[in-house]
Amino acid sequence: MPLMETRQPIAIIGAGPAGLAAAEWLSASHHALGREIVVYDQMPSVARKFLMAGRSGLNLTHAENLEDFLTRYGSARDWLAPMIDRFPPEALRQWAEALGQPCFTGSSGRVFPQAMKASPLLRAWLARLAEQGVRFALRHRWEGWDAQGALRFDSPDGAVTREVSAVILALGGASWPRLGSDGGWASFMPPGAVMPLAPANCGFLTALPEAFHAQFHGEVLHSVTLSGVGQSARGDVTITRTGIEGAPVYRLSASWREVLAREGRLRIALDLRPGMNEADLAARLSGFRARESHANRLRRLGLSPVARWLIREAMSTDEGGQAAGNRALAALIKACPLVLTAPDTLARAISTAGGVRRAALDAHLMLRERPGVFVAGEMLDWEAPTGGYLLQACFATGRAAAEGADRWLAAQQEAAHRG
Repeated sequence: MPLMETRQPIAIIGAGPAGLAAAEWLSASHHALGREIVVYDQMPSVARKFLMAGRSGLNLTHAENLEDFLTRYGSARDWLAPMIDRFPPEALRQWAEALGQPCFTGSSGRVFPQAMKASPLLRAWLARLAEQGVRFALRHRWEGWDAQGALRFDSPDGAVTREVSAVILALGGASWPRLGSDGGWASFMPPGAVMPLAPANCGFLTALPEAFHAQFHGEVLHSVTLSGVGQSARGDVTITRTGIEGAPVYRLSASWREVLAREGRLRIALDLRPGMNEADLAARLSGFRARESHANRLRRLGLSPVARWLIREAMSTDEGGQAAGNRALAALIKACPLVLTAPDTLARAISTAGGVRRAALDAHLMLRERPGVFVAGEMLDWEAPTGGYLLQACFATGRAAAEGADRWLAAQQEAAHRG
């Protein structure tokens, strides 16, 4: 991006949490060196995915200690840690409360606004941004740069260009593209700068017969434990038209995705009665009448129709091994096999893995090959489980990119004065 001698505006492209956090930080009175802040977005309204996330209770962040919190970012931990340290979970909670949205911590440690919705928080946030002079340009789809380095947009008035002093890209990943984040920005990044986008916090397709999914689509396996690739997670698992999804599936999705990319199939195990050990189950089964059918015995154990179907399917295959005896049947209930074949589609994922690589950016989130261009939020190459970790990193990286842009602009201005 060419150095602008005049006080060109700062552009923020993407009106989700990362972009709005950057706009808020920059539009504070002591930042941005007096430049106008303009937020561009291709949608007709802002923060659509943020609002969607809030429909079932807006999980802003998590209350666990910061050391444990940072482990949720896996290999990106040391990259994100300094940014989250500067805007930690408690700061995010205080920020929401300063906007008139008191928060509470649930039994799982997740932090929510008391309103349990995103809309009241977003309205208050937008009011603050308006007071701080932030301007919005909606229905503007970013289409890269022209030959002179100006931003190109497809707008309601047709193709337009905008010269800016700096730009923060906060265009999101590629999950739920109908809400505005479609990953199209990747084609405008420098060669080799982007790790291919992949589904994160996603469901998985199974090798089960179509008849199973047709019959049980929407049914829930309540409080089961999933195990695979040396990890396990407990919670509710929902049967979809082609696979499975739910909180424990999402928690294990990163390691499962890696195995499937290598091997094409992954066998996991479901503990359908995690509250009972195998010996107790075998004893319960032994107490039933000898001539009682497997189906009736499983029903009397409290197993749902979905669970009973899975056990019958396992018993009919070599993997299940004709579990006729009580101990064998108990073992099958505790470790019912299920074969996964692929992650569900990126469009159905909660979030995105992959994105702009750390090596393509400097310590302040500026693209090394495009000075004055900063990247934030889900565009970056990191992933995290649900539970407040996604929003926390979007806020923190948005503010970090804003700090980086402010620092860079100050250096450019000082250089121009010296020159």
